[in-house]
Amino acid sequence: MQGKVVFVGAGPGDPELITVKGLKTLQRADLVVYAGSLVNRALLSELKAGAEAHDSAPLNLDEVLSLMAEGVAAGKRVVRLHTGDPSVYGAIQEQMEALDGLGISCEVVPGVTAAFAAAASLKQELTLPGVSQTVVLTRIEGRTPVPEKERLCRIAALGATTCLYLSVDKLERVVEEFLAGGMFTAKTPAAVVSRASWEDERVVEGTLGDIAGKVAGAGIVRQALIIVGEVLSARTGGVPEKSKLYDPDFCHGFRIRT
Repeated sequence: MQGKVVFVGAGPGDPELITVKGLKTLQRADLVVYAGSLVNRALLSELKAGAEAHDSAPLNLDEVLSLMAEGVAAGKRVVRLHTGDPSVYGAIQEQMEALDGLGISCEVVPGVTAAFAAAASLKQELTLPGVSQTVVLTRIEGRTPVPEKERLCRIAALGATTCLYLSVDKLERVVEEFLAGGMFTAKTPAAVVSRASWEDERVVEGTLGDIAGKVAGAGIVRQALIIVGEVLSARTGGVPEKSKLYDPDFCHGFRIRT
């Protein structure tokens, strides 16, 4: 770890959902810069005696980079602790590019992203035969723009299972975009999982026709994952088509019929 910065995915909230490799890396660190607005602080109890921990929430990019670069220069094992998986809305590319410019190498340890924690809370498979074999991770535009080709109404036209980050405060507009896509209707099931895997997690389920009102009534305005798609009907209507994987007539390299 010395001489480089290791970006570690902390997972969605539950401190036990960090990977084994991520935890070991964290436990060896001398300096940790963590995303305090989202990372569960319980993970900081895993730091060894004498390790430094800095909350990046009030810092800008240059200040974060300065902390990490100074740590590496001092021979410290440096960890940048991000929420969920660093590759999903983690803004790590700009950090790694800047560190590379300083001659500092990087490593990334993946983590569990909120979409999968939300699916686990719902006890829901996101890909079902005959329903959807595609999962889209996206968001609606806010202060950060979304490319025109990726407008939500265009993505919704796929009819695929869609998981939206950073969008619950714009849920009415989200619903409008989904309906404008032409594949989903007001009866399409939708779910919102607030603070997935945290102790205060909340789940709101409904349809595109009523989910915005239900979420507003629950007072959920941030830190929530939205899932939309027909796969959500399976828990009430049954699985329409079984997987080929366990079909007794389906053969593959590990199961050969005799």
